[in-house]
Amino acid sequence: MIIYGKNPVKEAISQTLSKIEEILISQELEKERISDIIRLAREKNVKVSFLPRDAISRITGTSSHQGIAARISEFEYSNVDNILSNAKKKGERLLIILLDHIEDPQNLGAIIRTVNVLGAHGVIIPKDRAASVTPAVVKASAGAVSFVPIARVVNLVITIRDLKKKGVWIVGADPSATKSVFAEELGALDLALVVGSEGKGLTRLVREECDFLVSIPNLGEVSCLNASVAAGIMIYEILRQRKTEKG
Repeated sequence: MIIYGKNPVKEAISQTLSKIEEILISQELEKERISDIIRLAREKNVKVSFLPRDAISRITGTSSHQGIAARISEFEYSNVDNILSNAKKKGERLLIILLDHIEDPQNLGAIIRTVNVLGAHGVIIPKDRAASVTPAVVKASAGAVSFVPIARVVNLVITIRDLKKKGVWIVGADPSATKSVFAEELGALDLALVVGSEGKGLTRLVREECDFLVSIPNLGEVSCLNASVAAGIMIYEILRQRKTEKG
């Protein structure tokens, strides 16, 4: 897989278990701007190739690569049990984000970035009819895919039912819900927050499996928020409630 952009490449090569095979740098790029990446590449014996910018554009399929790209091994997904066990090892209440057929790579990348910044434990996505981890998602996440466990499942409804059996409460983000996320007491629970797809929201079967449905109060003229923005607000509110509970 090809990833591109300064931050994604830097985050990938900074990892202890980096799987970068080659770094591609534009001949026109000022080397001082990426001296830290070049240094890390030399320390880890990663091949560095200097190419015309147009060549990197052809390889990445975009002109938004910032003059740097890298060939890496295919992305390795986590699994749901690993995400749950990692939260347990940290002694933290679970907060996992389920994405109900998010199709926009920018939204997926932005949500993964938010999960990393705010400290949620992982992301679950369905295998079909949904965005997967691609170079565009890596770029949109600013390299956060290197740190956030992401699981892909065949059936989201079955996964939700399995989570419920393990004591996880399912809260669905639904613009039509009568109760606000700010009014629902969520801080004391192990939670899976389900965010619906762009324009369609939660699918019927997923909505029926939710223990709570919550919305974000709308004070303006626009009907609803972008999926990644809504996810960020709800993740932050859940974590704020937990911090308040601890005092």
